[in-house]
Amino acid sequence: MARTNDRDRNPKRAPKETRPRGKRKVCVFCKEHAEWVDYKDVGLLRRFMSERGKIRSRRVTGNCTQHQREVQVAIKTARELALLPYVQRTASERGPGRPRSAPGREESTELESVLGPQEALSYDPDAETEPDLAEIEP
Repeated sequence: MARTNDRDRNPKRAPKETRPRGKRKVCVFCKEHAEWVDYKDVGLLRRFMSERGKIRSRRVTGNCTQHQREVQVAIKTARELALLPYVQRTASERGPGRPRSAPGREESTELESVLGPQEALSYDPDAETEPDLAEIEP
């Protein structure tokens, strides 16, 4: 007994869209007639990576299958040679960081422990003065 094709008659089921979805991306390597993908060309390889350091898919980059594979191998080689990072750290992963001192007092905190608070404020590291021999104890 033959079954009726009720799927075509179901009004709840949406028909397939036949309209074009936009302009198809063209492989940049095919367009430029590139012979190979150079792993040392970091600027070019960064175009095929996300801001987090992941390799973008073929659908996103528009590369053909052959060139996408070459880009993938080139990125992995550049990562091995420390030309590209494996992953980009975000601000939330970095942690709280160091506590900041008052502006302009980065050097004075170290000097205060050696010279004292008042002398550290007046200390000029660029001044070329010789110490007074009378002040130095034998």
